[in-house]
Amino acid sequence: MLQSQLFYKTLKEDPKDEQSINAKLLLRAAFVHKEMAGVFSYLPLGLRVLRKIENIIREEMDNIGGQEIFMSVLQPKAIWEETGRWSKMGEIMYRCQEESGKEVGLGSTHEEMITDIIRRFVNSYEDLPLYLYQIQTKFRKELRAKSGLLRGREFGMKDLYSFHSSEEDFRKFYEIIKKSYLKIIKKCGLDPIFTEASGGDFTEQYTHEFQVLAKDGEDTIIYCEKRDFSENKEISKLSVGQKCPKCGFLLKEGKSIEVGNIFPLGTRYSKDMNAYFIDKDGQRKLIIMGCYGLGLSRLIGSIVEVHNDEKGIIWPSSVAPFQVHLIHIQDKKGKVREEADKLYVNLQKENVEVLYDDRINVSVGEKLAEADLIGIPIRIIISEKTIAEKSVEIKKRSEANAKLVKIKELGKVLKL
Repeated sequence: MLQSQLFYKTLKEDPKDEQSINAKLLLRAAFVHKEMAGVFSYLPLGLRVLRKIENIIREEMDNIGGQEIFMSVLQPKAIWEETGRWSKMGEIMYRCQEESGKEVGLGSTHEEMITDIIRRFVNSYEDLPLYLYQIQTKFRKELRAKSGLLRGREFGMKDLYSFHSSEEDFRKFYEIIKKSYLKIIKKCGLDPIFTEASGGDFTEQYTHEFQVLAKDGEDTIIYCEKRDFSENKEISKLSVGQKCPKCGFLLKEGKSIEVGNIFPLGTRYSKDMNAYFIDKDGQRKLIIMGCYGLGLSRLIGSIVEVHNDEKGIIWPSSVAPFQVHLIHIQDKKGKVREEADKLYVNLQKENVEVLYDDRINVSVGEKLAEADLIGIPIRIIISEKTIAEKSVEIKKRSEANAKLVKIKELGKVLKL
């Protein structure tokens, strides 16, 4: 991608009305555009990151047998009344009225809708187990929409729902999902902590969260350094300095961000909505359900909260909008531009995702400052000095020092 053609415009200063690190940096670097409190549009750079995360999630969900669907945003009042949640969810659900007078809600969550679908398709134990997931936009009346992508009124989420004929089968899949979520979050460049939490409105049983330590996180967890134990402070009876009940290490306390959660729903929704199956003995039984959510926008916000410095964002390679930021320092004869153009073409031939700063009337200082702000993992500078040595200057965004590399050896360094 030629930077001269990229749709973006960076800001030199932090937006005055933003408090969170992720909001400041994502807005300054033109990854997103703020429409209103808690509502953001993704610009080309931000959308590339979002799609990278979606692909990581899809690959893992498909590997464990998930099938992708896409449920509607508009949800009929009737299915919510079956579970009694139409009135309970009034504080967070956006609602509207059709011309006929019927009320509909904008999807804040999809338990009722997926149960309505399943009860029409699942009849026998032979139809189970079943794992359905979607990557969808959710809408909630968030009163504390002041943390950028971490807490929005409109936000991206991957939610998976599982359906089982026995509690034993559900427990097996719950462990599979636990490992799968840990893998996904690690692939996104974060260090997740599996944390026990309260059930909330979704279930009366235990639930688990996937927390990421961050100095400005909204949650607080009591955790073991070895990751053998972690509880949300809201429910924990343990405190800092006590021994981990599993390994004996001293417990710590830390601010954190919840990026995902998993819920054992049991038969709560299948009972209220009459979702049954016929077992091997011909008995009519309720379908056992589980719910598993990952916040895509929360993942992006969390990555920026964790991976940044005073100059800007430091994207992990797996989710970066581009892998290489190629910058040419203009010379009077145009030789540098010629060599940079050749290098750009060669990198593209090798399927390297490269953003090429081909701009002419921009100072070197401005180019380098923008490169640091945008945070692409590898920066390559080509100039008169480097050409004289048949080299380019390479610097990793996460490191302080740069080094000269011969152009002919660039492929080895980039592991092409």
